Amino acid sequence: MRSLTSRSKLLNLFSVVLLLTATGCGYNSLQGLDEDVKGAWAEVQNQYQRRADLVPNLVATVKGAAQFEQDTLTQVIEARSAATSAKIDANSLNNPEAFKKFEQAQSQLSSALSRLLVVVERYPELKANQNFQNLQAQLEGTENRITVARKRYIERVAQYNTSVRSFPTNLTAKFLLGLEVRPTFTADEGAQRPPQVKF
Repeated sequence: MRSLTSRSKLLNLFSVVLLLTATGCGYNSLQGLDEDVKGAWAEVQNQYQRRADLVPNLVATVKGAAQFEQDTLTQVIEARSAATSAKIDANSLNNPEAFKKFEQAQSQLSSALSRLLVVVERYPELKANQNFQNLQAQLEGTENRITVARKRYIERVAQYNTSVRSFPTNLTAKFLLGLEVRPTFTADEGAQRPPQVKF
């Protein structure tokens, strides 16, 4: 009877130690951070999709302008196609190569749209078109939303990566959950150099 009581006490003590250890290991906080990253990523994708949805209307409006550069429109259409086909779901965010490929496709679409808007400057009748002005305003607003969504994603990934790399949560992340450091957005090559202004 006495050994049964001491076993019961030992089992209770072990349960308390296990409970205290489990709460200090960061399991729940890591789960929360992981969900925060996935939610932030969903918003990034949502804003990129919003931009991609605006492109066909923009291209259709611009096509109506006489003698508009067909090469520019083709580049925008191809860049949109590449951007919409480059998908990363929240479960694949740990793959740096896939993330880089996604980032490059979105960057190419941004570049193509910028070139389109520069070329439009040569067409005063197109710039005066109300439909084009509305689309351009929506596109500019969407670009701002993309910037905000990317910033929030970067912040969430920084919090997540800090927890995944910090002791003791790194043990839980690695051995219990299999979580790894996630890649994040980076500046384009040469972004640190100031632009050259020529007159």
